[in-house]
Amino acid sequence: MKKLIIVFIILIFGNPIIWAQTTLKKRYLKPVNSQEKLATKIGDKTRSYYVMDTENASVINVDGPGKLRILSRCRFMRGQNDKLSYQIIYAVDGGQPQVISFNSVIKSSKATYLDRALGVPGQLKDFEIILGRGAHTIKFLKGGQNFQVAARYSFTPTKAKKKVWIAYSPLQPSQPVDLISRESNVCYYRFSKEKPLRVAINGPTELRVLTRIENHFAMRGRILYRIQVSENNKVINTYQLSSVRSEVSMYAESTDLIPGKACEFVINVPKGRHTYEILPLDKDKNTVLGRCLFPKKDVSLEE
Repeated sequence: MKKLIIVFIILIFGNPIIWAQTTLKKRYLKPVNSQEKLATKIGDKTRSYYVMDTENASVINVDGPGKLRILSRCRFMRGQNDKLSYQIIYAVDGGQPQVISFNSVIKSSKATYLDRALGVPGQLKDFEIILGRGAHTIKFLKGGQNFQVAARYSFTPTKAKKKVWIAYSPLQPSQPVDLISRESNVCYYRFSKEKPLRVAINGPTELRVLTRIENHFAMRGRILYRIQVSENNKVINTYQLSSVRSEVSMYAESTDLIPGKACEFVINVPKGRHTYEILPLDKDKNTVLGRCLFPKKDVSLEE
């Protein structure tokens, strides 16, 4: 019996494909600003779809890498039999809006609304967005159609591609702060809204930014904070991050603050020289610690 158990453990943990399937699980996400839901029955299961708007975007926050799947259904009113067409507009991390179109959609033969008076759901239509590592904010809008469209959002994590990252120093003046993490000394830089973190870097490359909120001893639980990235006074993106007290990091010198667990996002740097300004937006969060890294393979761009 013991031999069988050992063989089973070897098969599970020794096979990377099986290991990935057991650790990287799909989960459903709720828009951080959504209130209106359409309860939809498929067979004996009831699913919540979140109604999309033409002006107020549905916002999804998620940490990559992974695949974000958007499952949508348009709503047919009672007695409406015409085929419907609709669009979903989305933008990842403040980037260019992308448009997904679904044409000649008919009523679903399998789905119904929990409240039958609402009409009939349309056929399921879906698409995927591939997200890289770090924190992401994705905004969704419905096109100009005068009927309802609602969506569900499922996220499946994937393994990050292996890269060697090296530290990249911000422009002066920046206040260095030494942290001890897992018995190693790591240099971060303290920044605030008044004294943002400024980084000049040559592209094309990736700039990986790690941030840690500075917690007071009285602060408890999960801390929400926002980080804004801009270039030439133009806002590129605002990251909505969430952290707790770090259990493995501490300040090298005595202080009345406690570092938060690191949150990260990645800036895709286009070709040429770029200077980014990184700052916190929340007045009540005081200062934040930041650390920048870029791929070792791109060192030649800085020579």
